Amino acid sequence: MICDTPQDFAAALPPMGALAGLDLGTVTIGVAVSDLLRSVATPLQTIKRKKFTLDAARLFEITDHRSIVGLVLGLPRNMDGSEGPRCQATRAFARNLEKLTPLPITFWDERLSTVAAERSLLESDTSRKRRAELIDNVAAGYILQGLLDRLQHLERNR
Repeated sequence: MICDTPQDFAAALPPMGALAGLDLGTVTIGVAVSDLLRSVATPLQTIKRKKFTLDAARLFEITDHRSIVGLVLGLPRNMDGSEGPRCQATRAFARNLEKLTPLPITFWDERLSTVAAERSLLESDTSRKRRAELIDNVAAGYILQGLLDRLQHLERNR
């Protein structure tokens, strides 16, 4: 089930359980996971993309192993907020994923998440080679943390 808003996503989730954040690229998928209380996102790994069925199978290995209860996909909007070809590809990936899993799926605006991830890795004095290995899953962590913060805000204001 694809949820259009954080409110719909929150309503579709069980009271507790980890979430996974995905930063979809054309070559890799960055994956981050939350704790069971959904307060902290942690970068997990980067999956080298092959084809959709193999990518989905690898994602489901992670979701099963980590008991994930929902998926958050970074939506790569343009800086003016419009949606271009990358957003369309992300939405298509979500529609295909939706056919294979009962997990609720939502999107989170990922503008500047890669910039923030790059800055964070630079500040921690990470080598160029290591940054290239980590950038996607760190960006997934920023995406997931953004949604986790929004969910906590919704919970407080309920």
